Amino acid sequence: MKRRILQSIIVCSLLILAMGCGHKEGQTCEKMATYFTYPPEYDASGVRRIPISTPVGNFEVWTQRFGSNAKVKVLLLHGGPAMTHEYMECFELPFLKEGYEFYQYDQLGSYYSDQPVDSSLWTTERFVQEVEQVRKAIGADSSNFIVLGNSWGGILAMEYALKYQKNLKALIVANMMASAPEYGKYANDVLGPQMDAAVLKEIRALEAAKDFANPRYMELLIPNYYKQHICRLEKWPDGLNRAMKHVNGTVYTLMQGPSEFGISGRLAEWDIRTRLPEITVPTLMVGAKHDTMDPKAMEAQSKMVKNGQYLYCPNGSHLAMWDDQKVFMEGVIQFINKTTK
Repeated sequence: MKRRILQSIIVCSLLILAMGCGHKEGQTCEKMATYFTYPPEYDASGVRRIPISTPVGNFEVWTQRFGSNAKVKVLLLHGGPAMTHEYMECFELPFLKEGYEFYQYDQLGSYYSDQPVDSSLWTTERFVQEVEQVRKAIGADSSNFIVLGNSWGGILAMEYALKYQKNLKALIVANMMASAPEYGKYANDVLGPQMDAAVLKEIRALEAAKDFANPRYMELLIPNYYKQHICRLEKWPDGLNRAMKHVNGTVYTLMQGPSEFGISGRLAEWDIRTRLPEITVPTLMVGAKHDTMDPKAMEAQSKMVKNGQYLYCPNGSHLAMWDDQKVFMEGVIQFINKTTK
C-alpha cells in the first residue's frame, strides 16, 4: 500500500510537469482527473477481473488499468508461462509519464487470476483466445491497441498477431526468438559453454537423470545462468522476486519445462519463423547482449516481419527492461510515440 501511495504522488508530479502549470493549473487538474477516471467496472486502484470463456468453463483473469488515452492502449503480456505481472511493474512510471493507457494482466493460471487445473487449457491457441477476450473487454481496437510481450509473452504476442492483427495498432516482442528449437540450441551451444566446465557438467548430469526437483539444480542455475542471462542486477527487483515466488509451477513446467535453460515442455517444437512475413503491423523486436535469446536472431526477426524495427540493449539480459532500463524504455517509448503520432 505504501508503495502505491508513493507511486501515485510521483505520478501526479510527473503529470503536472507534463501537462503544464502556472496559469493553466486548473486545466492541468482537469486533465489529470480525466486521465484517472475509469468506468465503474474498475475498482479504486484500477483493478478489474475480466470474465474469460474457455472450452472447459468460464473463469476470470486479473487486470489493472493505468490511465485513459483513446489513442494508446498497451496490454502487457508477462512471461512464464504462469509467471505474474509483478516483474513488469517497471513499466508503470515510464508509461504513466507518457500518458499512455496501459494494462497489467495476469494470464489464466497465474497467481492473481483463476487457476483451474484442467491441463487442456494450457495451449498457445487457448491463450491467444484469452488475449482477444481481454482486448474486447478493455475496448481496444486497431486504432490504438498495442501488445507488448516479454519471453513467453513474446510467443503469445506473435501468435496473437498472426491470428488477430486486424485488431492491432502495433506489436512489441521483447526478448523472445521465434523458434523454440533455435532458442534451445543457442542456450546449449553458446551460453552453456560460457559456464564453468564443472558446473555445466553437474547441470547436465542432473538433467540427464531428470532430477529437476533436486535443490542442487536451482543452486547451480541461479548464480551461473539466471544471474548472468535472466537478470543481471546484483539485487533482483522486488517485483521479480514476487513473480518468482508466485509462479504456477505446474503450468510453467508443462509448457516451458523445468528451467529457462532451453524449452522442453509443450512449447519445445514451437517455431513460426516462416510465418513472420505475415505480420504487417509496425513491430519492434527487442534483443539484448546477455539475453537467453540470441540478439542476432532478434535482429533478423525485425527484418522478417513486413514493418519491423530492432532495439538492441547492450547491457541487458532476458529482462532488459530492468538491467538495461534506460535503453529499453527509451527505445520502446520512441517506437510507441512514432507509431501513434
